[in-house]
Amino acid sequence: MSPEKVAVEVDGRTLTLSNLDKVLYPDVGFTKAEVIDYYTRIAPYLLPHVSDRPLTFKRYPDGVEGKFFFEKNAPSHAPDWVPRVNLPSPGSTKNRDTINYAVMNDLPTLVWAANLAALEFHVPMWRVNLRARSAPNKARHPDLLVFDLDPGPPATIVECCAVAQHVRDVLDGDGLSAYPKTSGSKGLQLYVPLDAKRPWEDVHTYARQLAQRLEKEHPELVVWNMKKELRTGKVLVDWSQNNAAKTTVAVYSLRARPAPTVSTPVTWDEVDACADPGDLRFTSAAVLDRVAEFGDLFAPCLEGDQTLPDK
Repeated sequence: MSPEKVAVEVDGRTLTLSNLDKVLYPDVGFTKAEVIDYYTRIAPYLLPHVSDRPLTFKRYPDGVEGKFFFEKNAPSHAPDWVPRVNLPSPGSTKNRDTINYAVMNDLPTLVWAANLAALEFHVPMWRVNLRARSAPNKARHPDLLVFDLDPGPPATIVECCAVAQHVRDVLDGDGLSAYPKTSGSKGLQLYVPLDAKRPWEDVHTYARQLAQRLEKEHPELVVWNMKKELRTGKVLVDWSQNNAAKTTVAVYSLRARPAPTVSTPVTWDEVDACADPGDLRFTSAAVLDRVAEFGDLFAPCLEGDQTLPDK
């Protein structure tokens, strides 16, 4: 075997890792080996959140400063033990009727994906049932609702936190609790666990109406329309990610930024206290320290016990 390749056993699966010394984050010298190490160590916290969700990889074979590509179809060279689910692909930009997604339910699949320089993992708000004997290749109703708070410069995550408080107030009035995480890039995301009893169209409509309400109540700070020219100095409350065809960066995923920042669960106390963008910027090392201290702050999102109000 080439010196650039190393055979390892992960939970009974043999994988061949390659180019482990390759620097994927040049500004800080963070290597492919360190990417794999991070994902291996964060796996107990990450995997429950992505389990049974069709996976979109964002791959950076030449590092974060090189070209990247999204990969939805599981590559042809994927090991046969990597779970897959074939789903309809209406409106595909590549004119595909279906997509054969990989599903990341275990550590070997996670290590395999990280070895492909898949730095980022993106998943939808719904799951499939891989264990069903009849019609497993069908999207369930969403078990999550997400608000992606995206700041338009010069606004930052500090303004996102102010908007998050307004979103929280409206959700409280509807009997719903939300759990915040950083995007790992510029913004903040709020996740609302649901009981998966309503179709995505209902969730999508609820999210849009809430965003429209917030713009009316806080026009100096909030925008709900996607047009970029409207966002300057404001925060887009992006409701559109609740479309069944869309994905959002997974919790605990790395991001392709100059440093290996992570989409990180945070507490509402941290959101309320945020006064500087650096307050909610966490690298892989910091996130590993946080889960060692706090456990999985996003665990309530696995409970799915909240019902969307009838509106």
